[in-house]
Amino acid sequence: MELKRLKIPLFIVATVLFGIKTYIVYRFVFSIDLENSMQELILFINPFVSAFLVFALSVWIRKQSRQMKFLRYTALIGTIILFANLVFYRSFTDFITIPQLFQGSNAADLTESILSLVKPYDILLFVDVAIIWYLSRKHMERMTVFYPRSGKVFTLAMSFVLLAGNFFLAEMERPQLFTRAFDREYLVKNIGLFNYHVYDIATHTKAKTQRVFADGNEIPDIKAYIEENVKTKEKSNLFGVAKDKNVIFINAESLQSFVINNEVNGQEITPFLNSLTEDEDTYYFENFYHQTEQGKTSDSEFIVENSLYPLSRGAVFFTHAQNEYHAMPEILKTEGYYSSVLHANNKSFWNRDQMYQSFGIDHFYGEEAYEVSEENSIGWGLKDKPFFEQSIKYLQSMEEPFYTKLITLTNHFPFDLDETDKSIEPYDSNSNTLNNFFPTVRYMDEAIEQFFDQLKDAGLYEDSIIIIMGDHYGISANHNRAMSMYLDKEEITPYDHVQLQRVPFFIHIPGHGQGEVKSEVSGQIDVKPTLLSLLGVENKNDLHFGNDLFSDERKGYIALRNGNFISDDYIFASDTCYNRETGEPVEIDQKEEATDQNVESACDPISKRVDKELGYSDDLIYGDLFRFVEFTDQK
Repeated sequence: MELKRLKIPLFIVATVLFGIKTYIVYRFVFSIDLENSMQELILFINPFVSAFLVFALSVWIRKQSRQMKFLRYTALIGTIILFANLVFYRSFTDFITIPQLFQGSNAADLTESILSLVKPYDILLFVDVAIIWYLSRKHMERMTVFYPRSGKVFTLAMSFVLLAGNFFLAEMERPQLFTRAFDREYLVKNIGLFNYHVYDIATHTKAKTQRVFADGNEIPDIKAYIEENVKTKEKSNLFGVAKDKNVIFINAESLQSFVINNEVNGQEITPFLNSLTEDEDTYYFENFYHQTEQGKTSDSEFIVENSLYPLSRGAVFFTHAQNEYHAMPEILKTEGYYSSVLHANNKSFWNRDQMYQSFGIDHFYGEEAYEVSEENSIGWGLKDKPFFEQSIKYLQSMEEPFYTKLITLTNHFPFDLDETDKSIEPYDSNSNTLNNFFPTVRYMDEAIEQFFDQLKDAGLYEDSIIIIMGDHYGISANHNRAMSMYLDKEEITPYDHVQLQRVPFFIHIPGHGQGEVKSEVSGQIDVKPTLLSLLGVENKNDLHFGNDLFSDERKGYIALRNGNFISDDYIFASDTCYNRETGEPVEIDQKEEATDQNVESACDPISKRVDKELGYSDDLIYGDLFRFVEFTDQK
């Protein structure tokens, strides 16, 4: 038979082409960690299974032209979805979720960042689409199929058999894959990107109905857990040390702890923040972790104000802005505090204008409150130095005591900075992102130092406590090769990756004289109870998952949104339990393992508590459960 007469259905050709392309992206573009041959096998077969499931639907279309049109546009839409995830992954090392598609108001601000993530060779993703398009038009007669009903049913049945086989292997490799789906990489690795999106749609639909069926009966179990496992019984020694003082909270964009007391090109990266680590009026927490997920800066705000965990999908600021909360600004209002946020960006970004109302924040000073020009702005907007300078007049006009948050912008991906503003040279590695990170961090450090002087000149310094917190990571796992070079490591292991989630946290209390470096494991979930304690607010009836950082009664671990955690002794990451001090995996006793296949690893007891806490926090948010709670008898 001549090759040109060989009749291969176009849906088979499309399946093979699309499957090969998707596997190449999985294997060589996404940084998916493969630990064994089973994971290799599953990763290889799932793009073909997903492609066959969708393209095989074309056999049910009777009209030839419509069958071809279905295959053309299905390939195009699938490729667009793959491309969108690829661009998103380059920035966040994560996959898109349905809630993020509703964050359209952020699009204008993200344009520059998105363009920097698109590569010229991305056009290769559309080669198979062009081939399918060509074949569907030039060889329509030869590549169209008209199966009898039995053939159609057989094709559909084969699709489901292949899908079931994929899911069976996935469940063997990762038991309880769908019930413990905190980690999207595990879902994509085991069931494929497109099946993951189907799962995400189902999960989103379920979450949307949760509020409708919530009736408050969930509250007693959550309260009981918090009372028994989270809340401290005794006040810390620093309770009320900052009573009636102003709180000035600096949300330091993308600042990670690895730059503190470190150098690049022989120069200090953060000389001012370094000096604060030794300042007698400052507490510096060197093992403080950000706990954000897809909401990034908005997640950090949510965690800080509520001591709740962010959602695993999307940003709470978008998905649940209309909920009732018991946020810190609302609590402080009962203590006579005025609350505000200052951020030289538009009010709709991260849906702040709506969410701040739910938090009880009195005023939001957005970009319209600032004089922004080409000279004093770059990248995401107003540079940090003019931002702090222009903010002073607003702080001076506020009724005291006040609780105000200032959100910086300059140290934001892609870390652009004018040459005249650079005090140190960029790093030299294969990653422009990491290279440019250091000069923008130094610029922010200088801006914060100037702000301290401006507060003193304005007469606000002595009667305030100043908080500085990195909101989330700046350098994602996509830059691990460059990071390993900078940190002088052979590679960045899952243990190292978790350690890189540490962000600086400073509590500066002028005139206090008892500051120190604190080494205990801590995180953003702890900020709310800590600040309220320092301000002398007991807040007995609150529902929260953090601890006062100055209390001796702490739960001893910090949970990350994907189910990983850091405890006093261990770090749990990528399904591996590590010794926190050495970074070495903790081995299960082989004798015990031989006699009991269900023996727990050292991390399992805390892992179970982490899963429970994340679930309870989700219940509070998805069910809007605070509407059923009366927060009376605040003191």
